[in-house]
Amino acid sequence: MRSLVRPYFNPVVPRREVLRAGVASLFGLSWPHLLHAQKTHIQGRRQAKACIILFMWGGPAHQDTWDPKPDAPEAYRGEFRSIPTTVPGLHVCEHLPLLARRAHKLCVIRSMTHMDVNHTTATHHLLTGSAAPPGPLSDDRPNYGAVLARLGRGRHPLPPFVSMMPVVPNGAPRFVEESHGQGAGILGPLYQPLRIDADASLPDFRVADLTPGVGLNGELLQQRQQLWHSLDQQRRLLDRQAEAQAMANHYRRAFALLAQPAVARAFDINQEPIRVRERYGMNPHGQSVLLARRLVEAGVPLVTVFWPNDGITNVSVYWDTHSRNFLDLKTRLCPVTDRAFSALLDDLEARGMLDETLVIWTGEMGRTPRVGQAVPGGAGAGADGRDHWAKVFTTVLAGGGVRPGIVYGASDRLAAEPAVNPVTPADLAATVYHLLGVDPHLEIQDRLGRPFTLVPNGRILHHLLL
Repeated sequence: MRSLVRPYFNPVVPRREVLRAGVASLFGLSWPHLLHAQKTHIQGRRQAKACIILFMWGGPAHQDTWDPKPDAPEAYRGEFRSIPTTVPGLHVCEHLPLLARRAHKLCVIRSMTHMDVNHTTATHHLLTGSAAPPGPLSDDRPNYGAVLARLGRGRHPLPPFVSMMPVVPNGAPRFVEESHGQGAGILGPLYQPLRIDADASLPDFRVADLTPGVGLNGELLQQRQQLWHSLDQQRRLLDRQAEAQAMANHYRRAFALLAQPAVARAFDINQEPIRVRERYGMNPHGQSVLLARRLVEAGVPLVTVFWPNDGITNVSVYWDTHSRNFLDLKTRLCPVTDRAFSALLDDLEARGMLDETLVIWTGEMGRTPRVGQAVPGGAGAGADGRDHWAKVFTTVLAGGGVRPGIVYGASDRLAAEPAVNPVTPADLAATVYHLLGVDPHLEIQDRLGRPFTLVPNGRILHHLLL
């Protein structure tokens, strides 16, 4: 199967020719920004070198996963039992048994809150720390990964920002692609993520457009170089427009990738022993999480793994369980994330990487307190489903300087609103940047030279830090 790797820009040549040339969405190192980032390094604490975001697109039901309410009325608590964990007093859903045994490695934030119940804009809150502005994706605030790319993080020639959105045959509509906050936004196309659409669980998975496979000899590389020169001439005809200049940098980096065996090795998941692959789960999400571990180990600073477009169209897709909430959590959702997340924790720890790798498990919102409840702006709910709910939900952190084995904040008795220590996406973003050694109040410039502050309103949650 041919790998699907999509750069986030629109070239002035046919996309087929660009992919044939092996072009990917790659980034350059910014030395002045790198120096600035080093100056703002947090003294006295080892910063996280990398971050893996496990994004459960669709909005996981917090009360049916990380924040069960066994004493609430049945219409609120749902069908599942809660089970104890390795953290005294912390209980989770019965369908997260592996994570329950690893809870002492986790920091569970049960009081996340914002007010946006639209999937495609709510993602912007969690991936940037602010509400989505009106307008196209190019007007978004930059994703964490785009900022790290701008600051020169990473190990050349590996891309500093990778985003995985596995395509599942006959899967649900790919709403995740329309989500705000997933890319570089106002920083411009140079800092967009390398996006991988291929299903890493398939036997013939490979990131073909990054790997000089059989037959990619010097003559073919020379032909590709000639194609680049042709593209560069077209760029010059566009009178040095910013988009065209960024494209030229993409092409240069693409050829640098093709010449580096280390890049091919990092993306070659088949180098992993089968027992390791099976621990993560031989499914699109599990293998994407394993590939994320390989990439950060090789030197990629930030990898986002979006939940694949599985599910039943217009019934229950991604984690968007308007119907079949309990059936799908029990069979399609919880067991897969339980296995992959727990394997990632074990793997990072065994390799001595957990202390320097921040892991974030989150969705863009939660689900309604009452089963079958519909809310304004949501999409309704069947008798066995839950609608959108952003007033309170759960985000889980691990590694990377986060204090393990704690619960921060709490929801009320019906899992409807924060009861203690509400945490906004801006607070989370400020904390994430701090853990990554970046001043959350750092001012940088967008693609037009306009200054902006990374997180103007967020506060660092020092209680979560080691």
